[in-house]
Amino acid sequence: MSILKDAIISALGADAQFRDDYQRPSSTAFCTVPKGKFAEAAKAMKKSYAFLAAEWAAEETPWFAIFACYRWREEYLIVKAVTTMDDPSFPSITKRYLPAYRFERQMHSLMGVVPAGHPDLRPWIKFEDWPQDAYPLRKSFNTSKPLPYEKGEYRWVRAEGEGVYEIPVGPVHAGIIEPGHFRFQAVGEMVVNLEERLGYVHKGIEKRFESMSWQDGVKLAARVSGDTTVAHSIAYSMAVESMTRCAVPERAHWLRALFLERERIANHLGDLGAICNDAAFAFMLYQLSYLREIMLRTNHKLFGHRFVMDRVIPGGVSVDISEHGKKEILSELENILKNFEKLIVIYDESSSLEDRVRDTGRLAPEQARQLCSVGIVARASGLNVDCRLFNPFPPYDRFEISVPVLISGDVHARAWVRVEEIRESIRIIRYILDNIPDGPVSTAIENPAPGLAGFSAVEGWRGEIIYWLQSGADGSINRCMVRDPSSVNWLGLEQAIPGNIVPDFPLCNKSFNQSYSGHDL
Repeated sequence: MSILKDAIISALGADAQFRDDYQRPSSTAFCTVPKGKFAEAAKAMKKSYAFLAAEWAAEETPWFAIFACYRWREEYLIVKAVTTMDDPSFPSITKRYLPAYRFERQMHSLMGVVPAGHPDLRPWIKFEDWPQDAYPLRKSFNTSKPLPYEKGEYRWVRAEGEGVYEIPVGPVHAGIIEPGHFRFQAVGEMVVNLEERLGYVHKGIEKRFESMSWQDGVKLAARVSGDTTVAHSIAYSMAVESMTRCAVPERAHWLRALFLERERIANHLGDLGAICNDAAFAFMLYQLSYLREIMLRTNHKLFGHRFVMDRVIPGGVSVDISEHGKKEILSELENILKNFEKLIVIYDESSSLEDRVRDTGRLAPEQARQLCSVGIVARASGLNVDCRLFNPFPPYDRFEISVPVLISGDVHARAWVRVEEIRESIRIIRYILDNIPDGPVSTAIENPAPGLAGFSAVEGWRGEIIYWLQSGADGSINRCMVRDPSSVNWLGLEQAIPGNIVPDFPLCNKSFNQSYSGHDL
């Protein structure tokens, strides 16, 4: 039984045409609908409590294809509508789904399709100083020529009233971080509105995929967001493997999970330290950074790279682990866990830290649901969402996983989800090392056939990562859509800030810790 499929059929009847020969894996349902029914399909999904996971466009000469991916627990459904190049409009679904507000602005900016009924078509990712008729994701766009400068103006949303003043922050920040611009309106120290302006590290990644081979594409995926190199590599590889029905060796699956959980632990350790540091508790930053550094050095020693970059490839992995390596990781984790638990007691018993993190930057459960939040942000706000649990790839389908879910949605909740996930990931790694099967770690993989699409969803340390790949008529990559967790979770930060004081913004921002690079693509 498919709740989402049944909902579409009930709402649209014969107007929803399901296909089994295009979208892979077959567990991801796919249907086409008339352009005029695109918003009606979204309405049916909303009534079924589905989340909007992603929305994107692809050029399929002589038309543009508009896609929306919906998710409910373990189910994914992709809905497609087409629009002509002479009239590239389609019905906006922003009134049904808040994440579509940014998705559709990006589609309009980069592909030139027009979401009819969208309330705000200011450029997104593409800056106002670019030519208005330049659409970087179109096939006709010349990537070898620099864009001419055209003076434009970005109109910020502004709160008005007596005592309201504006604080611009960024895009260049004091720390060594990527650029992002934040505009606050405040009364005294109380923030009444926050608007983000991102896109400063737009690199043309989705466009670059189109000129790469299927095998080399994984190297670019590994660099979408450098702190999530393993998860992005797995997601890309799984999408390609689904298109070719490649049987990945069992040992490779277990090694991928090992790399993924180590990536999760290392980033959570770093985040916990940084959260404490933004609350002026530098001791925790130094101690947790030390534990993170131990893991990164072990990665380099055993797998040849601190972040395990380029070790996941289509068809498996490019590195194995020896029995000595297993023992070294087990010893490392024992030491890390012992020291980590001591530090968490200090965190938990610090009254001054508690005063800063409790009830600060709260994203209520209903807000998180409306924003279709994912990952640590969602689980801190009462949403039980985790691809390892509801859409598991091997070996996650071989054992039980405990997913921490809190409901307070504040800085503390987002920190504590990380605490529990570190503990759980250590347990998972121990299980993997005790049960990993013998055998090869990779297999040869052929190029996908023309006219196919591949889909994957992987739970990175920030949350659900989605890749959608499409092969063109000549068998090359026609489109690669990447949806990092940050694409939806940045919206949550905007909604969590009003009502907080200005000095708490760095603390709130770090508790979300979304990727600029993964968002800007």
